[in-house]
Amino acid sequence: MASVLVLGAGIMGLSTAWALSRAGHQVRVVEQDPVPNPRGSSVDDHRLIRHAYGVQAGYMRMIAPAYAAWDLLFREAGEVLHVPTGVLALSEAPHGWLADSRRLLRADGHAVEDLDATAVAAQYPFLDPTGITGAFRMREGGVLLARRIIARLAALLAGRGVEILRACVREVDPARASLVLEDGRLLGADALVVAAGPWGPRLMPALSARVRPTRQILVRLAPPPDLAKTWTRAPMLLDLAEEGGFYAVPPVAGTPLKIGDHRFAPVADPDGPREATAEEAETILAFARRRIRNLDRYRLLSASACWYDVEAAERFILEKAGPACFLMSGFSGHGFKFGPLLGLAMARAMARPDLAEALPGWAAGTHPPPPGLLEDVTEERRT
Repeated sequence: MASVLVLGAGIMGLSTAWALSRAGHQVRVVEQDPVPNPRGSSVDDHRLIRHAYGVQAGYMRMIAPAYAAWDLLFREAGEVLHVPTGVLALSEAPHGWLADSRRLLRADGHAVEDLDATAVAAQYPFLDPTGITGAFRMREGGVLLARRIIARLAALLAGRGVEILRACVREVDPARASLVLEDGRLLGADALVVAAGPWGPRLMPALSARVRPTRQILVRLAPPPDLAKTWTRAPMLLDLAEEGGFYAVPPVAGTPLKIGDHRFAPVADPDGPREATAEEAETILAFARRRIRNLDRYRLLSASACWYDVEAAERFILEKAGPACFLMSGFSGHGFKFGPLLGLAMARAMARPDLAEALPGWAAGTHPPPPGLLEDVTEERRT
């Protein structure tokens, strides 16, 4: 079996290290910050997993194997860190993401329940139905407890003898599958996986033309006491208003209610401030205020920033960057849900050139998986 260096200990790096270690490879992870990394896009209270994906049918169809990969990981980790919530999607436009999602979901046999504005108001009285022209609800979908997942993955890897070396990297050499650390040390292996998130374009300059780091603001709230239990039972909320949509994650498993922006921010330095200003928080709250009734009754707990690595079409980049170097990048805000699945696929592709060749199209959501790529999760579904 091969020795493999993995650069980055976010969900992609750790998931790939997990998949490689279970395949028998000797794995070493290099990460510049503590794990979980408070600056990383993988490390927050939660991330969402849902089938609705607009016209991106490829990613919609990756959700079932993604769930199977999570089941495999949770079984090996000894803890399930997913809370089913279902999905409530709203729109003020008769066409677009919601209509496309509904059409493709039904075509693939998913149960989608249509709602009108009156039904939304009756069933979710904490929401203002003004302007809603379309809505649907799905039972499938839920919250992944992101920070706890990263910590559990790190512990699982430690138990398997996988070292997570805390060190800053100065240079990546894809041709030699090696890293030069800030202190001048050279690390080499039979293979290298670069999963450096928003720091990737800095370390691999050719990537900067395809991927940009963005600084995204998150706001955490405590609902008023009379609505606290109602919110813990609420579905994830996807509000798709054209002038500034937002998503809301219910306060499950002791986490706060979280609100974030659907839009991508301008290019930002991933080493920039994690603290959000009052003005930045208010921008997010303004989107939510028009949909969540009496938002001023909610207590602001915190506002902070995380960084995404955004590809222009929001398509994942999984490809060879050298004879024995693989690149994982461009995960925007929607990659976390696929972490274990992409890690397993990367481990398979590293062992087979034919799979490595087909990997980019599948990861981009434009091609079906080649035979053999998802063998691990196929077996998981059977069992």
